[in-house]
Amino acid sequence: MMTKRRRKTKSVSDKITDKKRAAAAAEVKSDNLELQSWANLPDELLELILSRLVVADNIRASAVCKRWHSVASSVRVGDQSPWLMYFPKSDNCYDFYDPVRRKIHSHEFPELDECRVCYTKDGWLLLCRKQWAINHQFFLFNPFTRDLIQLPIREDRHSIAGFSCAPTSTGCVILTVDYISSYVVAISTCSPGANEWTTVNYENRPEFFGSIWNKLVFCNGLFYCLSLTGWLGVFDPVECTWSVLEVHPPKCLVEGFIAKNWSKEKFMTEHEGNIFLVNVCCGDDPIVFKLDQTQKEWKEVTTLNGVTLFASFMSSHSRTYVTGLMRNSVYFSKVRFYGKRCISYSLDDHRYYPSKQCRDWVEWDAFENIWIEPPKDFAGWN
Repeated sequence: MMTKRRRKTKSVSDKITDKKRAAAAAEVKSDNLELQSWANLPDELLELILSRLVVADNIRASAVCKRWHSVASSVRVGDQSPWLMYFPKSDNCYDFYDPVRRKIHSHEFPELDECRVCYTKDGWLLLCRKQWAINHQFFLFNPFTRDLIQLPIREDRHSIAGFSCAPTSTGCVILTVDYISSYVVAISTCSPGANEWTTVNYENRPEFFGSIWNKLVFCNGLFYCLSLTGWLGVFDPVECTWSVLEVHPPKCLVEGFIAKNWSKEKFMTEHEGNIFLVNVCCGDDPIVFKLDQTQKEWKEVTTLNGVTLFASFMSSHSRTYVTGLMRNSVYFSKVRFYGKRCISYSLDDHRYYPSKQCRDWVEWDAFENIWIEPPKDFAGWN
């Protein structure tokens, strides 16, 4: 007589182990499906997603894999590079140098006769023209559209001048900073369409007596003014307040205060809410600082995280990605090789380009040119 085999029953522990294995397998399968779904996105959908990213995020996404790199690069829209605008020595014919195409455009602007450029932003120039013995006519001019906006006449005694945004935008504020005495700084403001300037005198704290302000940047709704000795003043155009930050100047700025042409060797700009300071002394390698307002100090940086800076004496600019130009670099307003190449410095390579061209760039007339931002896809005048 045959005996039936008893069916082996699993213990409670075995059942728990099996459940864990099943759950783990399901989780792995789910992860694989998720990875597979992202990896196998249709090209059209991937292009749509990557095309809507800002340039910085587009560049990060391109590092995921070869396919994403190819698609991200194909839909990436690069920033428009600033052009270098040269001021004429005699007539009213201005040259504009495009560093990407290495091409010079020339155009006449008789409306700029006997004018002095003070600042540039968003493709607009702030200029002044002498009217009488001490009065000057200020106005804003766009050389790409030839639009001109007159501003009130005022006494010309300003140390620096600038504006917050294009005058066609809401809330544009034009500002001048005047050195009145060792104890007083005068801030004058107006807006497009105003009939007069509003001027308020502010007292400097004793430790800032004698500060002359010669660099200006508008950032996060505030005007930041850098003095010859490296202190940073801040003007709030809404609250009409002036203060000097308790941020000690970088040591190299203090040491360079008595150097020849030292004021031409430092540049200040902003990028996405951060303020950068570039200092060059006696042809040495540039030192780049970033303002840390939390720690109240200038911190030296060895990378710009891919940003490209365009430095000129009266105003400087920044870009995230410019096709045809080096990233993580500083481009100066000096062109060599018969107008074929800008002098630049790469923070990645720790060297100037072109090589051996760095020692004389600070000796040129700093007031002969300025970086200006052309409209997107602007190719030149007809």
